[in-house]
Amino acid sequence: MPDSLRITAAEIDPQLLTLPWRIPLADWPSSAIVKLPKGISRHIVRFSQLSETVIAVKETTAEMAQREYDLLGALQRLEAPCVRRVAVIDGRTDEQGRPLPAALVTAHLKFSMPYRALFTQTLRPDTATRLVDALALLLVRVHKVGFRWGDVSLSNTLFRRDAGAFAAYLVDAETGDIYEGGLTDGQREHDIDIARTNIAGEIMDLEAGGRVEIGVDAVEVADQLVATYRELWSALTEAQSFALTEAWRITERVERLNALGFDIDEMTIETDPDGTRVSIQPKVVDAGHHRRRLLRLTGLDAEENQARRLLNDLDEYRSRTARSRDEDVAAHEWLTRVFEPVVRAIPYELRTKLEPAEVFHQVLEHRWHLSQQRGASVPLAETLTSYIRDVLRHRRDEATIMGPLTETLTSTMSTTGPTRDWRDLV
Repeated sequence: MPDSLRITAAEIDPQLLTLPWRIPLADWPSSAIVKLPKGISRHIVRFSQLSETVIAVKETTAEMAQREYDLLGALQRLEAPCVRRVAVIDGRTDEQGRPLPAALVTAHLKFSMPYRALFTQTLRPDTATRLVDALALLLVRVHKVGFRWGDVSLSNTLFRRDAGAFAAYLVDAETGDIYEGGLTDGQREHDIDIARTNIAGEIMDLEAGGRVEIGVDAVEVADQLVATYRELWSALTEAQSFALTEAWRITERVERLNALGFDIDEMTIETDPDGTRVSIQPKVVDAGHHRRRLLRLTGLDAEENQARRLLNDLDEYRSRTARSRDEDVAAHEWLTRVFEPVVRAIPYELRTKLEPAEVFHQVLEHRWHLSQQRGASVPLAETLTSYIRDVLRHRRDEATIMGPLTETLTSTMSTTGPTRDWRDLV
């Protein structure tokens, strides 16, 4: 390790010191690189392997690396969806003593992919819808904690499957700022305008390459993000007024926010002087209502829609068995008798295909399709055998998708072979 090398990190993996920091990132040997799909970036990015973590290494200036490292740390503390910071590497020089750019190191988000790797051949309308919906929710969440992104785009986002939808994570914070007092409407609108422009451009770029199905309109997709963002923001922040006799609207507002995945910390409730009308203003905690409930009951950490689906199955199990009215006891029984046996039944060589919660969700979906075809309920054991044989074995490995070392990678998958499942065509 060069004497001049300086590392800023909360924790240092000893293997971090063994990486070839004296070689420009573009020239790193294949022995130091893990092949994973990358999105479009203005910087050189490479993936590498530490002890138990795949990391992303980005070359930039020392000032920008430290700034982004600090911003990612702040976003993590605020529980905003983003990649985890690992280290800043500064003071790099080559073998001749010439200075090299600093590097920002972040942890690769397992089972995540850039948007271009999420579809097999062409972008379909429903996939585009789910992508922008996920990005709209991410933008709302970072805006709520006072983060102005500055360069909102699909390329600066990673996506994970979430029970038929997607969960979005911020992956590039170098253009952002955090404002402790929150964002002004003008700052939010500026981000929205950037998002609309960037997304339309990214879809048009795919269209130019023949990778967009008929029916996908770039401008409509971008406009949809704006509409979804405004709907979410209004639901979370808008004050509501109603007649005193309509107090049930308070419960309705809480349930609506819970359905969107948000919890409420408190509500400000005011009545008119004459006592005829009530105004409420919710103070929303954050997204993750179902995720937190699942974690509390079972210890499982899943994405929001996955958690919602697992909780639905748990509630069905509880009502079907009627073994206990105690929710905690029923949750333990469901975990040990339903969820864990499904996960353990997945062959070892297939366990990096999808996250366990996503596998369980897809097994439930597969059972529904089989039951529809048969016209009768299909046992879970039979469903699981069919799912592993006909669906899971033919999926891409989303934990470690391999591919060429290019700045933009598009992963392809054969659509020939045994019976295909609709999820394989996403």
